[in-house]
Amino acid sequence: MLLSLIRIVFFIALIVAAAFVGSYLIEAGGEVKLSFNGEEHRFTPIAGLIGLVIFMLAVWLAFKLFGLLVAVFKFFNGDETAVSRYFTRNRERKGFEALADGMVALAAGEGKTASQKAAKAERYLERPELTQLISAQAAEMSGDTKKALKYYKNLLQNDRTRFVGVQGLMKQKLAEGDTDTALKLAEKAFALRPAHDATLETLFALQTEKQEWSGARKTIEAKVKAHTLPRDVGRRRDAVLSLADARRLLDDGEIPSGKEAALQANTLSPDLIPAAVLAAEMHVLDNNKRAATKVLKKAWGSKPHPDLASAFADIEPDETPAARLKRFNQLLRANSDNSEARMLQAELMLAAEDFPGARRAIGSLAEAEPTARSLAIMAAIEKGEGAEDKVVRGWLSKALAASRGPQWICDSCKKIHTAWAPKCDNCNSFDSMDWKTPPQSDDLSENTSMLPLMSGTLDAEPDAVNPEETPK
Repeated sequence: MLLSLIRIVFFIALIVAAAFVGSYLIEAGGEVKLSFNGEEHRFTPIAGLIGLVIFMLAVWLAFKLFGLLVAVFKFFNGDETAVSRYFTRNRERKGFEALADGMVALAAGEGKTASQKAAKAERYLERPELTQLISAQAAEMSGDTKKALKYYKNLLQNDRTRFVGVQGLMKQKLAEGDTDTALKLAEKAFALRPAHDATLETLFALQTEKQEWSGARKTIEAKVKAHTLPRDVGRRRDAVLSLADARRLLDDGEIPSGKEAALQANTLSPDLIPAAVLAAEMHVLDNNKRAATKVLKKAWGSKPHPDLASAFADIEPDETPAARLKRFNQLLRANSDNSEARMLQAELMLAAEDFPGARRAIGSLAEAEPTARSLAIMAAIEKGEGAEDKVVRGWLSKALAASRGPQWICDSCKKIHTAWAPKCDNCNSFDSMDWKTPPQSDDLSENTSMLPLMSGTLDAEPDAVNPEETPK
């Protein structure tokens, strides 16, 4: 508003100045002489001033006319001019309108309309980096995968759209089930944008599916650096991947590398039970029983597990039952009230033929938390103390129908697994195994693996419990 006021004041001042100059010339009198081609023309001052203004306007118009002629010549010659810019702006306006209509159609699920609008926008704009992505997505929506692939491949030619083109091709290959090619494209997309979250997720899923554990570890590292994965979660997943890699290396006979990976997995996550068991095995191979004991005690302190007890027993496989019971006391001091620790202590006392001690150790666990294992222990105690056969058979009958207790269960799909694995074989969830008791309806009641550390204590009938089987 202030600017408008200034313009008005300036215009009024200009008019006043012109009027002042005109009145001054009229009052001054005199004349203006103009000689041209031998002739002399006389004018009053005011007429001379008017003539000068008209002459200047004529010169200005002449220059403008000349500029117009030059612009027309340049226009027909293909040079950029105001006229060409006008037509360019008009084309761009129509092109962007078509592009907007195409995006709206794409969002509405109208693939055919979106494809038509994108083609129209391409004709007007001649900017394929803007239109070919919509064309590719519209072709996908219409089911024309061949045309979509063509557009995505065209996007690879431009530095600005190369990543989008790779992403589009990767999704196409995933839809076709060509995971090998999809993995290569995911690696290329990762090289272009290392911090892109969706790319990292896809790359990690494909690497774990192909069991490329070393590559998956690098992907986890990239996710942590990109702050798309918490550091503690990344450390845990790195441990799982290192454990899986260790198993692969050991299976391939690469013992030193496998041993190193196993120990690293345990260092990254000391409470990861399978990693602790494998690390202890590696220490035993090196005859470093002290390190193996330390690893298993630390894992047991986090969560008691039968596999840890079995690995602890393997440190001294030839010891007597009494010596084993004494050595296991250093393990049982941690989490002594845990049901797994109580059953383990009862088994060890049964092996040492201390039946009253076994009964004290298990207490009321068979009634409070009846499982196949706790009930089998009670049957062994009754048998050892000389109870009647019908009492022993009663406990065994209960054991055959009871829950197996804690098992490896996928947190995502709730499938029960017989052994831990990095990925669920049902839903492909990574690091989803948890050691817990399943719902009774989902439990797999089997008469195996009930007494992992006992041997020869219970003379079961052929169709009853076999105490010499060891859980895995």
